[in-house]
Amino acid sequence: MLDEPRSGRLAAWGNALLAGLVSPDEAAHRIAADDASHRVADLPGESAPVGLTLALGRLRAMGAKGLRVALPVAGHPLGLSGPPEFNARALEAGEAVIVTGVALGLVPEVLEAGPEGDVHVEVVWRCLPVREAPPADVPSLGEAERELAEALREATEVLARLNVAGAGPAAQAALEAYRARAGRGREVLAPGYPPRALRVLELAQRVGALIGIAQGPGGGAGEHGAAVSASEIAARAEALRPVERTARRAQVAAYNAYVEELERGGF
Repeated sequence: MLDEPRSGRLAAWGNALLAGLVSPDEAAHRIAADDASHRVADLPGESAPVGLTLALGRLRAMGAKGLRVALPVAGHPLGLSGPPEFNARALEAGEAVIVTGVALGLVPEVLEAGPEGDVHVEVVWRCLPVREAPPADVPSLGEAERELAEALREATEVLARLNVAGAGPAAQAALEAYRARAGRGREVLAPGYPPRALRVLELAQRVGALIGIAQGPGGGAGEHGAAVSASEIAARAEALRPVERTARRAQVAAYNAYVEELERGGF
């Protein structure tokens, strides 16, 4: 499932701060969310990790214009622009933020401690140089919206064709639970984002919910006592891979819509 990435929160609320639409404290609070703390390490001019409020203010003073998201996986460097060291770290983390205007990138290191149900999470964002170049394979919002509509149909058809139990009532229940979560967090993109970006992100996450149903324990089949073989699970994963790729591309496009609009002169 395409859950909200920490890089998405950092980019969305960091962009709202850069636009002067929220205060530094509000941005830092929204970015941290349920985590215990977020700090930024290796920031130019700082000898030790600093808090988000100071880090975002320092980046703005250095000339940061906007924040972009990268969500790379093996074989798909989505949103990255180099150099190799940064790309490798971003790939290992599965996400990163690129700061436009200062040629820097931030990669999260997540530290968890404590028993299940009471996990203490600390995040350290490592600051590294990046190459100022167009990000890899990021569509425009319009392209992402069109691709997602087709991806949603494909995901539903694949679930039905592969006889995934989640294609029926279980899928609908999971989607309703997703909609309830989405309704409680409609400010995920922060002030300053166009409405279309929110629509694209919500649709991408809905497609991700369908993928999660298929890829969960038994693809939902366990609820009905059906056995699912390893080959069947592999077939589902293979069939849904292009759909998942489309959803991730759209998710990045939504988070990057602020910078896209900025570069077009829309702000």
